[in-house]
Amino acid sequence: RGWMPAKAEGGPFVHQCGKHLLISLGVEKKLLPGTVINQFTKVRAAEVEEREGYKPGRKQMKEIKEGVTDELLPRAFAIRSQVKAWIDTENSWLVVNSFGTAKAEDLVGLLMKSVEGFSVALVKTKTSPVVAMTSWLANNEAPENFTIDQDCELESRGEQRAKVKYSRHSLETQEISNHIQNGKDATRLALTWNNKISFVLNEHFEFKRVDPLDVIKEKAALSADDDSFDSDFALMTGEFPQLIGAVVDALGGLQHIDGPLFEQPEAEEA
Repeated sequence: RGWMPAKAEGGPFVHQCGKHLLISLGVEKKLLPGTVINQFTKVRAAEVEEREGYKPGRKQMKEIKEGVTDELLPRAFAIRSQVKAWIDTENSWLVVNSFGTAKAEDLVGLLMKSVEGFSVALVKTKTSPVVAMTSWLANNEAPENFTIDQDCELESRGEQRAKVKYSRHSLETQEISNHIQNGKDATRLALTWNNKISFVLNEHFEFKRVDPLDVIKEKAALSADDDSFDSDFALMTGEFPQLIGAVVDALGGLQHIDGPLFEQPEAEEA
């Protein structure tokens, strides 16, 4: 794993647009199934038994297996993936585009090792997303500039953690209210902000299924030039800080955090 050019092969590792930075972590994995290793190991063990006249012991089998693995690795298929992250230095946001938290944690960990003085903190709002989303659903009232869409997930607080999922379903029903009254909380809720971006907010302050709506796509078409990558990046980084800020405000603002969310390393003297 390591850093890759953020925009195109051969380009800089950091793509900059104003006060916004884009970086990319590259990961390469070798696809070498355990069944293949075991198959070759058995063949090598049989060769040793035929040559030496005795079956290899546990220690020798381990050495054979390690040797087979080293031999097969160069022939294994390589699977490559990228995880991109956007750094908003003006508003102190680090946003990682990843399906899972493990990859996001890998990127953040490597970033902190790579950039001296860089520090991060998880977003913690005064009102938790679960409490806020449950309240919005129960009262059928979204915060200012937001609308509630037709997807949500409710989960009980009991030991069984029973879940109910709604997809493309009206959430203005007595059924939803009954679930909430019976002890279920909203852990995922689909929202639209300012008629510009639809998304799903979950209990961990993660944004899923982010989809720019027509008003943004039309702006992108009007501003498109020879480099659509730059125009798309500039347009979205102009909208997303506002979206994140609006969600934070809807959740009561940020809790106090000791130290800044984002620290830039001090410039070295010439």
